[in-house]
Amino acid sequence: MWVMFAFGSALFAGITAVLSKIGMQDMDSDVGTAVRTGVVLVFSWIMVFLTGSIGTIGEISGRTFLFLVLSGLATGASWLFYFRALQLGNVNKVAPIDKSSTVLTMLLAFLILGETLSLLKVVCMILIGAGTLLMIHRQEGGADSAERGWMACALLSAVFASLTAILGKIGIQGVESNLGTAIRTCVVLVMAWLLVFVKGKQGEVRRINGKNGLFLVLSGLATGGSWLCYYRALQDGQASVVVPIDKLSILVTILFSRLFLGERLGRRAFWGLVLLVAGTLLLLR
Repeated sequence: MWVMFAFGSALFAGITAVLSKIGMQDMDSDVGTAVRTGVVLVFSWIMVFLTGSIGTIGEISGRTFLFLVLSGLATGASWLFYFRALQLGNVNKVAPIDKSSTVLTMLLAFLILGETLSLLKVVCMILIGAGTLLMIHRQEGGADSAERGWMACALLSAVFASLTAILGKIGIQGVESNLGTAIRTCVVLVMAWLLVFVKGKQGEVRRINGKNGLFLVLSGLATGGSWLCYYRALQDGQASVVVPIDKLSILVTILFSRLFLGERLGRRAFWGLVLLVAGTLLLLR
């Protein structure tokens, strides 16, 4: 059953990237992230009350709560960098770098969680890494400042995403998955809005138009669905397998970026996508 939740997470996550790209056009990415996090928060707590897991909140230990908070901070950082990268670069270039967090997650799962790192997993890591490199197409003549900007943000997003998975795996032990997701979302919301106010960007909220608002809400709802599926899968499955399945969202992202944003894949990027997906699917054996 946890495999189905992992694939559900991939579907919702793939839709999220494109909806966010559209929703954050002509607006500040930090403000957009803070607004859509509020949508995710409402969605998460509705699920907590619908499932009746609110009654288990008193059973959360101090250690579990600590790791949920740390996971939330890592998620907030990953989101802020990811949506900034989406704003600066093409979806079909940013997404592969973000998905490369799979490799780091498997290494951390081996070092911290004691999960096995077999020869097959090593081969898969190589395929995923090689595929990611092929999908990153650098413009002729070297990278300009804009390209370096989105690439740096995407890389930082991947690092924090891998930390999110490991900290979340530790933190959700002994806590109902919907409740754990909701608590983490509270941390992300506080972090996102704190950053907005520290940078003095709160006035940007008034510039959000109807189109921005609609797609940010849809993006938040998709993210909420992805999170709930993702952490339900992590609760029963291995992090080193759940995370790669979730990263198959890149297929959905590439498809929707082509249909709605007109972004095309070159031949090199296409074969990179093949390697990335092949490495991911091999992890399911």
